Amino acid sequence: METIARYLMIGGILLFLIGGGMYLAAKFGIPLGRLPGDIRIEGENGSFYFPITTSIVVSVVLTILLNAIVRLLKK
Repeated sequence: METIARYLMIGGILLFLIGGGMYLAAKFGIPLGRLPGDIRIEGENGSFYFPITTSIVVSVVLTILLNAIVRLLKK
């Protein structure tokens, strides 16, 4: 049971950090979600939005960060 609690706490901390990063990105005017290449289709009855470029940028940044953390922890 302690293992599950630890994972839930780590997940909560990660969500808090992601939310804080999104908040800071909005404050500094970084246009996450509105980058060139993000697909947005608006019609009369609804809309469709797929942030493909934003997803790629976030994926690259997270990959670099996680690789740096893993390398630091292995030393």
